[in-house]
Amino acid sequence: MPQKPSSYDDPLNQEAPADAALTDITRDPDPTTDENSDADSFQAVLTGDFARGLMLLSRVPWSFPSNVSFQAACIARSVWCWPLIGVLLSGVAVLPALMVAWLTGNGALAALGAIVAMVLLTGSLHEDGIADCADGFGGGTTREKKLAIMRDSRIGSYGVVALALVFAARILLLTQAFDAGIFMTTLLLAAMFSRLAIPVLMIVLRPARPDGLGRGAGRPGMVPFLVALWIVIGGAMILGGAVMMLACLLAVAVACLVVGKTAQWQIGGQSGDVLGSVQIIAEIFVMIAIISVTIRVAG
Repeated sequence: MPQKPSSYDDPLNQEAPADAALTDITRDPDPTTDENSDADSFQAVLTGDFARGLMLLSRVPWSFPSNVSFQAACIARSVWCWPLIGVLLSGVAVLPALMVAWLTGNGALAALGAIVAMVLLTGSLHEDGIADCADGFGGGTTREKKLAIMRDSRIGSYGVVALALVFAARILLLTQAFDAGIFMTTLLLAAMFSRLAIPVLMIVLRPARPDGLGRGAGRPGMVPFLVALWIVIGGAMILGGAVMMLACLLAVAVACLVVGKTAQWQIGGQSGDVLGSVQIIAEIFVMIAIISVTIRVAG
């Protein structure tokens, strides 16, 4: 059977046993010790958090600082910049999409170009998560079997169907956004808001297993989360206005509710795959909200 990319539960592609990986990621409870002599520097902390978030949420190479730690406390602290990372990735992804649009004038090809670029930038990280969840939730009969299936590197029929549906939904929505003249706005806002959904589930749901990213990422504090929230609100106000911002926040809330309730029912909490799934679902819901507001305002 076809192989999926490395699991969302192992952002560093480590081959060590799960317990060893968990010990390594949480060995130092102090979130400031990962920057060595520059630990007390506010700039070093910000740079370290951004590097950590970029390495966790993408496959973009990062060489400075070279000693970035993935302790649970450090990962949880870095959630403040995850929406900014979404803006960065989507800002890069929109460039080939606009080139395709300029060459062909075809909105569907532009949408496909943006999605392919995002997949390459993230290493299919979030897509892997939703495929694993679909296979586990659909194919397992007990909580333990569901978690075992989700960790399996092979993809099943439920995962294939889930991927086909989410890719189709994103292509159709971005094509409609292109036709409405809001292609770039939709891509940027969806990337930003969907990465706010991830820490929401990290806060409200306990980890479903004793290892993996869902456990190793820790639980974000309210300060980093509120910073992320204000970044998202400010960005949405600039790009779309108050009505658009409120619609996107509502879409994220609905996505978190749907995915969170489903994960709680299926496996009793969140995992790295669940966090990947909520990003994809929130992205689709936010796109629907943006297009809906645009149509209603234009009408």
